[in-house]
Amino acid sequence: MPLSGEAIRMMNYADDIGTTLRRLLVVLPSLQQEERKRVREYMLQVTPTVDEVLAALEDKK
Repeated sequence: MPLSGEAIRMMNYADDIGTTLRRLLVVLPSLQQEERKRVREYMLQVTPTVDEVLAALEDKK
């Protein structure tokens, strides 16, 4: 079954997320410990989380 345009778009968004995370990992070594802590706290508050999106994809409504 071919994918819809919307499904392809969502997969492209997932690729963008992966690219962003790789960029974060590249910059991470240059941050001071306090900056790392602040970025971590910030990221923990971002919603929705990857787990929430994955759970929604598993939802069989």
